[in-house]
Amino acid sequence: MKTGAPLFSRRSHQRGRHPWAVKIIGLTGSIGMGKSTAATMMKSMRIPVFDADKAVHSLMDPHGQAFSILAQRFPKAVGPDGINRQTLGELVFGDARALADLEGILHPMVRRLRQSFLRSHALRRTRYVIMDVPLLFETGGDKSCDYILVVTAPVFLQRQRVLSRAGMTAKKLVGILARQLPDRDKQRQATRVITSGLGKRETWIKLRRVLRRKFSVGR
Repeated sequence: MKTGAPLFSRRSHQRGRHPWAVKIIGLTGSIGMGKSTAATMMKSMRIPVFDADKAVHSLMDPHGQAFSILAQRFPKAVGPDGINRQTLGELVFGDARALADLEGILHPMVRRLRQSFLRSHALRRTRYVIMDVPLLFETGGDKSCDYILVVTAPVFLQRQRVLSRAGMTAKKLVGILARQLPDRDKQRQATRVITSGLGKRETWIKLRRVLRRKFSVGR
């Protein structure tokens, strides 16, 4: 169940209905599928990337817009470097009300940062931008995209990657996946699917090929 304010506007139910001249390529994928690696590769191709996770990080640091609000609502999550994301995750894990409060605080702020990013690139007449959003479908963000790239990998590799992270447990992984649209459903709704299970070089080749053939990026 989705909770809190949506990260993206749902006014339009047709993909690509947005006021920006710039084409928006949505980049998403379930946890541990290799989305962040793909985003880094796109940055190296000099394609502008809006990183929703990075935006959240900036909002949570001691000088971030969300810090004081989150510190008041979740005082146990306050650390020397701002809001401790791991502690915050533990506080909202399994608590629908706390999660709704968190999303209600962060999502409108991330949405404003995204609008500012798009406005800036529209003024520069940028042809394409990447929206790197983990919960793109879950928050309705796909409706604002012209194209969707979904990054995927075999389930065994996904689990291996995620469970190797500090503080991650099998129980937490189950909880995270419960909030995410299943990988097979993401793939059905994608413009193109990028597999990341054969190494970074293969991922780079596939990503470059798709961007050139489908989106004429790099030509």
